[in-house]
Amino acid sequence: MTHSSKSSSHRRRRSSSASYRRKRRCRERSRQFADHRAGSSKGDRSRSRSRSRSRSPLSRTPIQDDSDGHLIYHVGDVIRKRYTILATLGEGTFGKVVQVFDEQTKEKLALKIIKNVDKYRDAAKLEINVLETLNRQDDAIGQKLCVRMLDWFNYHGHMCIAFEMLGLSVFDFLKDNNYHPYPLEQVRHIGYQLILSVLHLHRNKLTHTDLKPENILFVRSDFDVLYNERKKRETRRVRDTSIKLIDFGSATFDHEHHSTIVSTRHYRAPEVILELGWNQSCDIWSIGCILFELYLGITLFQTHDNREHLAMMERILGPIPSKMSKRTKTKYFYHGRLDWDEKSSAGRYVRNHCKPLHRYATTGDEEVRDLFDLIRKMLAYDPKERLSLRRALDHPFFEALDNRYRIHGSCGIGTGSGGSKRSADEDSAAIRDCSSARRSSSQGRASKRRRSLSR
Repeated sequence: MTHSSKSSSHRRRRSSSASYRRKRRCRERSRQFADHRAGSSKGDRSRSRSRSRSRSPLSRTPIQDDSDGHLIYHVGDVIRKRYTILATLGEGTFGKVVQVFDEQTKEKLALKIIKNVDKYRDAAKLEINVLETLNRQDDAIGQKLCVRMLDWFNYHGHMCIAFEMLGLSVFDFLKDNNYHPYPLEQVRHIGYQLILSVLHLHRNKLTHTDLKPENILFVRSDFDVLYNERKKRETRRVRDTSIKLIDFGSATFDHEHHSTIVSTRHYRAPEVILELGWNQSCDIWSIGCILFELYLGITLFQTHDNREHLAMMERILGPIPSKMSKRTKTKYFYHGRLDWDEKSSAGRYVRNHCKPLHRYATTGDEEVRDLFDLIRKMLAYDPKERLSLRRALDHPFFEALDNRYRIHGSCGIGTGSGGSKRSADEDSAAIRDCSSARRSSSQGRASKRRRSLSR
């Protein structure tokens, strides 16, 4: 892709400015983290134990890092005389995740070992701060739907975070299943939990900012093998669709500085691309994209270019509102219209591979129409017009959700750190009101179907 030197210079200045703001935010949070740690007995233990220069009493190998800052380790190494490394689970820009055996609890855990690099160490401290907010013992929703952090410590410059052991991500399961989409009832259950988990973050004055299928893990990913008659091949069906949300390294509190660009490209909201500022609504846009991907097995916006991304949005969702195009300082619009050449190779690609949202529905079933109605409302261009997560839980698409999958608190019961306290009587009343509303809505829709059939 070719860029002019002027635009490249502008982006470098903008990137430098954004980098400075991120570093400032990390320094502020690091001070808070240090204050918290100073008063934590766990922090004291971490410091005292990290003086040891060997991985185990039986090993005299000094602690070493590779050229990228990764900790060099081997299967069988013991960290802090407690965690025995069993296998490598994954690797990312931040560091590596290993499976360990906890000699204290006799359980297998996932240990995230962060690179010995300042910016990744600072990001890990931010994630620990967020997880301690979300994993409060008195918080049933947070305990059930957000990954549990069990321990953290600094191991010779490597921040390490111990998590409960979970299954595959919904993306990895999809990939291993040859991108065969999830059944509609599984999309419904996964979507319900995802909305509830993100609503929990929002109530705690947090925005995740990096929602994507890779950051949604099944609690267990055991599966059955079925034969697909239509495709003439075997497919996998996960047995338990219980999920947990992970990776809070980019999560941002409402009162903190908001970086200009957030979210992984395919799940990035238009206001972020147009640099109009963002709030918790950017998470709602991401959820809409994820629901589409679970249903069809493909990403909705498969691109790596801002202008092409906006062109895809217009092809799928209609024109970007002028009130947004007029406010942006970016150079993507000319005389109020997206500056996009439909006759170029990129233009032909968008025209041939994208279509209006409703045309992606594979059937005309009412449940599928409900799903696409939910997605469409989550993908409203204007953040203020996007369907709120609280209202999304009451959307007709979730009426068919089995009662055994409903989680106490999904009707707005309980509060986050910024919420007001409610009495048990008020909570009970809220449950009754919510259940009554769902029953009334279901009965009304059933009556409507009967009338339609009678005609």
